[in-house]
Amino acid sequence: MTDENPFAPPTPRAAVPEDPKQDPAVGPEQVTEQLPAQPVEQPTAQLPASGYLTTVAGASSAGASPAEAETAGTYPPHSSSQAAPHPDDAHPTDPHPAPHAGRPRRGRLGARAVSAVVLLGLLAGAGGGVAAFALLDAQESARPADAALPEPAAGATKVERPEGSVAAIAAAALPSVVSIEVRAEQGVATGSGMILKGDGYILTNNHVVAEAASGADVTVTFSDGHEQPAELVGATPDYDLAVIRVEEKGLEPLVLGDSDEVVVGDSVLAVGSPLGLEATVTTGIVSALHRPVKAGEAAEAAFIDAIQTDAAINPGNSGGPLVNSAGEVIGINSAIAQGPGTSGATGNIGLGFAIPSNQARHTAEQLIETGTATFPIIGVLLDPSYQGEGVQVSEEAQQGTPPVTPGGPADQAGVEPGDIILSIDGRPVSVADELIVAIRAKAPGDPVTLQVRSDGDEREVRVVLEERSSGQ
Repeated sequence: MTDENPFAPPTPRAAVPEDPKQDPAVGPEQVTEQLPAQPVEQPTAQLPASGYLTTVAGASSAGASPAEAETAGTYPPHSSSQAAPHPDDAHPTDPHPAPHAGRPRRGRLGARAVSAVVLLGLLAGAGGGVAAFALLDAQESARPADAALPEPAAGATKVERPEGSVAAIAAAALPSVVSIEVRAEQGVATGSGMILKGDGYILTNNHVVAEAASGADVTVTFSDGHEQPAELVGATPDYDLAVIRVEEKGLEPLVLGDSDEVVVGDSVLAVGSPLGLEATVTTGIVSALHRPVKAGEAAEAAFIDAIQTDAAINPGNSGGPLVNSAGEVIGINSAIAQGPGTSGATGNIGLGFAIPSNQARHTAEQLIETGTATFPIIGVLLDPSYQGEGVQVSEEAQQGTPPVTPGGPADQAGVEPGDIILSIDGRPVSVADELIVAIRAKAPGDPVTLQVRSDGDEREVRVVLEERSSGQ
């Protein structure tokens, strides 16, 4: 690439005095762009650690260096004020010197020479203009006569969104679902929540706001985009539920429905902020009921008698509502299943789990009224190593705790160490977690019927569940 103007006319011979020192066979030196030895480094965008979708703007060629402009497919314009090379600086080895407007050493161009230069320049410009218009005319003739795309027909069928449709349910639920952010020293946790009461009470998962108990800041973002700080009202790791509150009135709450009326195959919507994408709605069905789900670390595991759904649930959906076709909340989305060999949450695989709304209602009321929640027990230790039908009561004490609590509900019903519990209220149990979640689905003071086997003999025993507070 050269910096000379290729359309510049040659200098008339009569106007340039001859220099006896100049070799006529040697032309003027060509001026070439000097590209850097290394390619120009392009700036890179640093992706935020907590971001999930990041748009990296493409490089612009405007104002770029020559090397950057070549990369972008454009070149910097030549400067019209750049001086032409001197004839004495001609390159001795260039057999084809580029023409240029030579600068005389003494004297000036005559009037005729100036006129010739101007005339040639005008002719070149006119020719270029004619060629450009001819090219545009050719392109215009190749275009279709009418490029307008078809428009919808007048009076076309309007999309119907009747009451009970997915769109209608989503429109009603979204204003009552919030996004929650908790900032602690360990990092930022995000999740979802639903408005419980119009005066600022919000229900979510304990694992979403667990750090709030240690003083972490909690921020709630509403569907219209405004934010409010929130305080922790109460939480229970045993049910993985928590209630927070914002100082705001006139909010629109969602209604907690009756989860005992849910059946497999019911249509449902999961609403929340998966991966930080606020106000997201996914659809599916109730895939199963009474799934025994143990969520969280062993020290603070939540035992959930869960509703299973194939509605897409991802990290960030935690604490958001699972809504039925009547627009009522029948569960609180809390956990997702992971494939074998995975150690962390990797996203939806069609196996999501929600805390039943009846359990959420009972626990939320306790948290609002007292700040704590209770759960029921029968007062036995279970043997996790037992292999066989049913669930076995431990035969020996574990870490100083007796297998059957003296004076507890099971002891009063006649359950003894080593007994096999086969079912609870007619519901068979085969692993310890199944029995625990079946008991946690009840309330303290509720009676349950256990099918018990002792030394080969089976019998039914009636047990009245005892109350225990979270953290005990």
